[in-house]
Amino acid sequence: MDGAILGVPIVIVIAGVLALYMAWAIGANDVANAMGTSVGSGALTIKRAVIVAAIFEFAGAFLAGGHVTDTVRKGILDTSLLTPDQLMWGMLGALASAGTLLIGATRIGLPVSTTHAIVGSIVGFGSVAVGVDTVEWGRVGLIAVSWLTSPLLGAVMAFLVFSLVRRLILNQENPVAAAQTWGPLFFFMVFFVIAMVTVFKGLKNLSLDLAFPQAVLAAVAIGGLGAFLGRIFLKRVRLKADVRPLQNVERIFVVLQVLTACAVAFAHGSNDVANAIGPLAAVVHVVQGADLTSRAPVEPWMLIVGGLGIVLGLATWGYRVMETVGKKITQLTPSSGFAATLAAAFTVVIASRMGIPVSTTHILVGSVLGVGLARGIGAIDLRVVGRIIISWVLTLPIAAGLSVFFFFFFKGLLAG
Repeated sequence: MDGAILGVPIVIVIAGVLALYMAWAIGANDVANAMGTSVGSGALTIKRAVIVAAIFEFAGAFLAGGHVTDTVRKGILDTSLLTPDQLMWGMLGALASAGTLLIGATRIGLPVSTTHAIVGSIVGFGSVAVGVDTVEWGRVGLIAVSWLTSPLLGAVMAFLVFSLVRRLILNQENPVAAAQTWGPLFFFMVFFVIAMVTVFKGLKNLSLDLAFPQAVLAAVAIGGLGAFLGRIFLKRVRLKADVRPLQNVERIFVVLQVLTACAVAFAHGSNDVANAIGPLAAVVHVVQGADLTSRAPVEPWMLIVGGLGIVLGLATWGYRVMETVGKKITQLTPSSGFAATLAAAFTVVIASRMGIPVSTTHILVGSVLGVGLARGIGAIDLRVVGRIIISWVLTLPIAAGLSVFFFFFFKGLLAG
């Protein structure tokens, strides 16, 4: 299909619209990773969570969303075997199929992995465009393994963090005094993990290449600052005399939880926006006649498309998955929600450093399960958990099937 709209090739216009659609779907489904526990615990209302997430998600996407991206993420496909047209049709199909899958999951309130959706889509069009031999099945296998490793790591970490919170503060005779004593430790942990998440997930695309020891030292310094500020905060916080001591303690954890959620939102915006604009950059790369095996430059307008799409998605449908993650798996309080969010952030940092392929969505759900298990298996709604696990297993095959359909659709539409 030839032609242009306002001087822009129509293929790029279609790719831009589909990237906006995909980013909208990401915002609707994935923002629960950052804000779901805050909503479920009552730390933030849904309206306030949307506003906070919009600010940090867009900032992450635009400021740290990356200057370059692989034409095919995660090395799933051997692009040297594709023609330019096949890559273009496939990337359009991948955006359409992954976005559609995410919207379907959001409609019924199920949190699924955006990265798994786009990878499944790439596997689908690669298999029909050239053949199954073009797919790096070893990488796909590692992703399948992450269905187990991601939630398990998150659950174990959250169980440990929440058990520490309960032992040091919640189960003490005077929990308010215990919170004032041990609070700076948790402020240190929050600021430490904020620094680590920002370096490894939020600023990796800004060419901030810190060696691991340097990153840890910087994070420790920032954590120390956080402990100092936490001590000042705890001395000045006004406790309510007409409520139970634990309620005053939970007010302190509201601050800690919201701080951690903001860091996760920033990191998510910077990291997952590539799932929407990566295929867009690849299509523009093809239209410009560039080498398919080279890295596709990401232009500022693409980051704006991705950032706006994420914000629109969380503002319109984001509440659906937030309610599932925050309210339907297990009952959360600010302290348990803080433990889940902090544990998820820690797990993402550890997995990123070790090169373990994990899903942030799966980690967060596992973390919520972990704090639920700390109170006993009866605190978890196993029916909701079962539905979520089934949706994870079906993500790759459904995305692949939709991608095959859209590949041939765009081939028929655009083939000259």
